[in-house]
Amino acid sequence: MVKFYNSLGKEKQEFKPIADNQVKMYVCGPTVYDYAHLGNLRTYIFEDILRRVLELSGYKITEVMNITDVGHLTSDEDTGEDKIEKGAARENQSVWEIAEKYTKAFKEDLKELNIETPEIFSKATDHIEDQIEFIKKIEENGFVYKTSDGIYFDTSKLKDYGKLANLNVEGQLTGTRIEENKEKKNPADFALWKFSPTDHQRQMEWESPWGKGFPGWHIECSAMSTKYLGEQFDIHTGGVDHLTVHHPNEIAQSEAANGKIPANYWLHGEFLLEEGGKMAKSKGSFLRLSTLVEKGFEPLAYRYLALTAHYRSKLNFTWAGIEGAQNTLKSIRKLKDIETKLTTEQKTEYIQKIKDALNDDLDTPKALAILHQAQDFFLWQEFEPVFALDLEKQAKIPVEIEQKAKERDEARKAGDYAKADELRKEIEAAGFNLEDNSSGFVISKK
Repeated sequence: MVKFYNSLGKEKQEFKPIADNQVKMYVCGPTVYDYAHLGNLRTYIFEDILRRVLELSGYKITEVMNITDVGHLTSDEDTGEDKIEKGAARENQSVWEIAEKYTKAFKEDLKELNIETPEIFSKATDHIEDQIEFIKKIEENGFVYKTSDGIYFDTSKLKDYGKLANLNVEGQLTGTRIEENKEKKNPADFALWKFSPTDHQRQMEWESPWGKGFPGWHIECSAMSTKYLGEQFDIHTGGVDHLTVHHPNEIAQSEAANGKIPANYWLHGEFLLEEGGKMAKSKGSFLRLSTLVEKGFEPLAYRYLALTAHYRSKLNFTWAGIEGAQNTLKSIRKLKDIETKLTTEQKTEYIQKIKDALNDDLDTPKALAILHQAQDFFLWQEFEPVFALDLEKQAKIPVEIEQKAKERDEARKAGDYAKADELRKEIEAAGFNLEDNSSGFVISKK
């Protein structure tokens, strides 16, 4: 039995899919105006674990991930520049080039982290007509009004708007929303379609029944999830920052258009912190996966680090933490060379305990603790489909290092300990560890 904490109900609930053994899930993907940072990637690792745990339970998954390549403004209050247009100006490229560049980089990061590829990547710009049709349905049902800069959703027309995050629509939205547009009827109202500016031409704009412009950020997810998953599906995920604005607006749009909350379960991953604060692109500098690689860490060390904290708990990134994660990953892989001491019965008991932890709202820290307690490579392999840490992976050892290790082993057996010690020092100076065992020796990358 799988249980998740459902943000919609504010409680842990047993998972019951709409169709037996079938799970339809929508994952809020990246806005492709820059590289993904480690905080972004932590969310996708959580969503990957969610998918893999469901697969472990025998479910067939249909996952849709959107690619936001238009419409996401620099402010949640529907003001400021479009992030894609801003990125294009920053790099002196077209918006299409920027979107393509960072979409490709994002997919490469997913691959490096062993994150399973969604069945559907859905680009916002490929679905403009779908978004226009969705807005028309909302308009026909009486939920929109027009201002000088766009078509807005009237949140006062929808009972219980903001229920996902217990938003206070009488005043400010948990202190995060500020009314910038004086033409808005309510502070929480949001743009469905924005009109193109009159003082310059946007690179991305389309004709619509309301005038030339571009879609608001939130509408793409409602339109595309409905197109590929239906009016109601099983799971919707995203970062915890989506809990107060983006996801309440998605729910509002879908209820206004279809009369239904689109997903039955809403799961949100917490922030990654850097020196106590949220990791964010707005700071001007942020840690990327390639930053870790440049410093000698493998991407899967970060995947392991992310699994050491529950997805609903904040995780503080430190260099000592990522170094510890890499060392732990190496030690797990070395278990392959150690003979197990567990009986078949003990292994069966451990497997059930680990499954119970994973099925209890994806409790990866508890599952990892059980695995470390067992100290058995077979058990790690059993759950490799979930953790995806490439446990069979071994660092490529240069031929000259292997040769020195053999010479050192021969010198040791011949009693020439001075030569053996000298060769060990040379091997370690080159960045490798050398450990003796009953079958000879094991070389590993530091």
